[in-house]
Amino acid sequence: MPRYYFDVREAGSLAVDEEGIELLDIEAAQEAAARSLVDMARDALRRNSGDSTPHNLAIEVRDVAGPLLQAKFTVAADRPIR
Repeated sequence: MPRYYFDVREAGSLAVDEEGIELLDIEAAQEAAARSLVDMARDALRRNSGDSTPHNLAIEVRDVAGPLLQAKFTVAADRPIR
């Protein structure tokens, strides 16, 4: 089974995945990246409640040969002025 690495880009920083995980194929890796982005978006909204600045989140998936895909998401919460 191939090993995929999930490097995370958030707030201008890169967290490199040194361990990776074994998954069936690239489709499974894409699904795992998408699920992780959902969790990251939820956490970003909690940390930055009231901040309407967009937060760019990305997971770059690679294998031993190099980059395979990038899943990206921008999250922001705009609250109406009262």
